Amino acid sequence: MAGTSADPAPPAGPAVRVVHVPRRRGTELALLVVAVLLSVYGYCDVGLARHGTVPPGAAGYGAGLGVLALLAHLAVRFRAPYADPLLLPIAVLLNGLGLVLIYRLDLETPNDEAAPAQLIWSTVGVALFIVAVLVLRDHRVLQRYAYLSVVTALILMIVPIFFPAVNGARIWIRVGGFSIQPGEFAKILLAVFFASYLAANRNALAYTGRTIWRFERLQLPTGRVLGPIVAIWLLSVGVLVLERDLGTSLLFFGLFVILLYVATGRIGWIAVGLLLAAFGAFAVGSLEPHVHSRVEDWLHPFASIDAGRGPNQLAQSLFAFAAGGMLGTGLGLGHSILIGFAAKSDFILATAGEELGLAGLCAIFLLYALLVERGFRAGLALRDAFGRLLAIGLASIVALQVFVIAGGVMGLIPLTGMAMPFLAQGGSSVVTNWIIVALLIRVSDSARAQPVPAETA
Repeated sequence: MAGTSADPAPPAGPAVRVVHVPRRRGTELALLVVAVLLSVYGYCDVGLARHGTVPPGAAGYGAGLGVLALLAHLAVRFRAPYADPLLLPIAVLLNGLGLVLIYRLDLETPNDEAAPAQLIWSTVGVALFIVAVLVLRDHRVLQRYAYLSVVTALILMIVPIFFPAVNGARIWIRVGGFSIQPGEFAKILLAVFFASYLAANRNALAYTGRTIWRFERLQLPTGRVLGPIVAIWLLSVGVLVLERDLGTSLLFFGLFVILLYVATGRIGWIAVGLLLAAFGAFAVGSLEPHVHSRVEDWLHPFASIDAGRGPNQLAQSLFAFAAGGMLGTGLGLGHSILIGFAAKSDFILATAGEELGLAGLCAIFLLYALLVERGFRAGLALRDAFGRLLAIGLASIVALQVFVIAGGVMGLIPLTGMAMPFLAQGGSSVVTNWIIVALLIRVSDSARAQPVPAETA
């Protein structure tokens, strides 16, 4: 209509711009320098305490660790520039401290030196870390290989059955002087499968199913949805029981329950998992002689002393923690080698507790807690379900290992044969943990590179 003005435009809202989080690669480099220097200081401290002089290999050790850290940093800087700046320095510091503790124990066993081999395996682990960061540009690619991952994992767990048992467990493949523990790599592959399957079926698991009895809040998903993943889990755990590797069985069970809870948001899965774990632990601890003996040692750690046979491994471990006190005896000045053959592997935490004290032990646990927390944070920040479950699953693997091992050597739970991440002697373990850190680096880069909307005036 003539003379009629157009309706006024609605007022414009605040402008929205997209920002990115800081890259923080300089912070990562500075923390890496601190991690390498602390490791070299520990190496020198052991030599000064034992022989009164700096070890002749200190410069080579520092240079080698520094080069590995620098190469890993460069890979992250160029291929994952937004990755969390704390993940790599924590891994380097834990690995460096592990090499120091193993070297310290080698001084007590000159005919059985493990530090040189551990350094080689650490180099292999860092090399695979670099390859993973450079080659894997998007973590979502792994979702395509879910079923290939689970088949490979089962094969890796089955093969050790055909090799001789070592310390009561069939978890090793030994050919000549070379040995490898395939189950260490299987846990990453199973984490990929669980994350992929649960991401694809999380809605069916959370919102469909049959009501259990008259409780409307308790719904059991249909067998078509829950059946495949439960079958894979039961098969993997069954194989590990045949191998008598119950520590890894507990880890797989915990990983399965955690990811199922994260995928569905139903806390009932945690309760069901705890009940099943308690029932399984009671059954296996009562029926399997090897496990039953460990339960008896856990319930009565000083029984061997009362019987006149001297302290067993667990008792020696408890004595080592007690001798450490608040500040420890000092690196190189403890007696944890009395624990015996597993001092460099299962019980290496006892050496840390005795020689670094409660303060040092708490610092180590805080490093692990920070590593796990950054993995959780990266997962929760992602928008895709697979990446979220994968990051939380990988971080949970580290958390469960630390709990199971620390709980065993401190007498909180029965002992299980597992390696403390990065600290303990074990090539397969250190390589696997470096791969876990590489995947967390990739996931955190994707999470922190996501554009974040910010309102401006």
